Amino acid sequence: MPVRPTAALTALLTTVLAATALTACGTGSDEGPDTLKVSYKQSTDNSIKVMDTYLAGIKKQFEREHPGKKVEFVPIKAPDSEYYTKLQQMLRSPRTAPDLVYEDTFLINSDITSGYLKPLDPYLAKWPDWGRFIGTAKAAARGQDGKTYGVPDGTDTRGLWFDKRVFRKAGLPTDWQPRTWDDILTAARTIKRKVPGVTPLNVYTGKPAGEEATMQGFEELLYGTNDGRSDPLYDATSKKWIAAGQGFKDSLAFVHSVFQEKLGPDVSDALDPNYSTTVRGELLPQGKLGIDLDGSWLPQDWLPGSGHEWQDWSKEIGLAYMPTQHGQAPGKVSMSGGWTWSIPARAAHPDLAFDFVRTLQTKDNARKWYIANSGIAVREDVAADPAYTDAQPGIKFFTDLVATTHYRPAFPAYPKVSTAIQEAMESVTTGDRSVAQAAGDYDAALKDVTGGRVVGG
Repeated sequence: MPVRPTAALTALLTTVLAATALTACGTGSDEGPDTLKVSYKQSTDNSIKVMDTYLAGIKKQFEREHPGKKVEFVPIKAPDSEYYTKLQQMLRSPRTAPDLVYEDTFLINSDITSGYLKPLDPYLAKWPDWGRFIGTAKAAARGQDGKTYGVPDGTDTRGLWFDKRVFRKAGLPTDWQPRTWDDILTAARTIKRKVPGVTPLNVYTGKPAGEEATMQGFEELLYGTNDGRSDPLYDATSKKWIAAGQGFKDSLAFVHSVFQEKLGPDVSDALDPNYSTTVRGELLPQGKLGIDLDGSWLPQDWLPGSGHEWQDWSKEIGLAYMPTQHGQAPGKVSMSGGWTWSIPARAAHPDLAFDFVRTLQTKDNARKWYIANSGIAVREDVAADPAYTDAQPGIKFFTDLVATTHYRPAFPAYPKVSTAIQEAMESVTTGDRSVAQAAGDYDAALKDVTGGRVVGG
């Protein structure tokens, strides 16, 4: 059983993380009038330099086009949950706030409400390229006040990655497409029985995985328990969050089955905050994982120069959409999110920061980024460009999922709701709580973090 931190230890860790962030980023007074500070999430895998390489090229172009201006990067190397903590600590003070930050769309409304971000509407109104961005991507960066607080640099979708080598050994079809959740569990049980030494199925879970657990894991299940037309987490009519209903409990039951039947990784591995790095960099390339419920971006780790080059991945890995629970319409499920470039409210050089965004988001640079990070284009002109659509195997598969994808209810309370979901997942993963108990715990936490704005599940 994993040892989980006490409340005191959690508070201590938060303090240490905050101190680390403040020390790492230096002070605003050091930057000077001609230096732009840009902060972003750096991969915890030292061999993965996709973002670093891309930004280095943008820096050269920007400094060439803006004589006398300098760009200084302030990378934050941390798992997602720690990145968010460090970033928010930086945004609280003009001494530590960068000029431009990389924001996950699930957190942006929370940071808007906290007053950490600057509305970009005056800049966007004078930027012709803004008209090229698709509406759903724009909405992901829009606050409840109707103003826009970020420029999206792509979106993503999710599905099932399965190893054809493992499937052949298990006697499973290499054109596999499950129609129900039971089909997935049946395939995983077959792999466990026939291919020893391989993890049959990976579903991210628990607090250490953060939003990977909520979005790649739980929500891929939960959003497949209804007819695909309504949001099972938030009721837009009453503007209240939805308590754990049968679909919520069924989703927890699926997670419970994966780990209690030992179809997934060891619990200690599953609760390692860096487990996704192991999945992409080791388990999948080495043929040690049968099925992985994961995101569209995985191939970025396998491109030349990545440190985990895997030229033939598309021959050895199959792609299948995540089915709804019983195969009911629309039959498939995907969740979409993405990241935006945002300007902190306390930025020293907001005008220069938006100039940098304009450079980041030229059509040519946007296309380079989508291809480099295996992202889904949010610029219509890039999405129609054969140089993008034909660049990598899998791009069309994941782009097509946008038609049936779902977006999180990214209201200010969502990050805390997400944490409550992770806690429920973790408790059934470890076996500490039954599905019914975990659902009850979630309901209690939901009332607490939303101020009681809850309707029955």
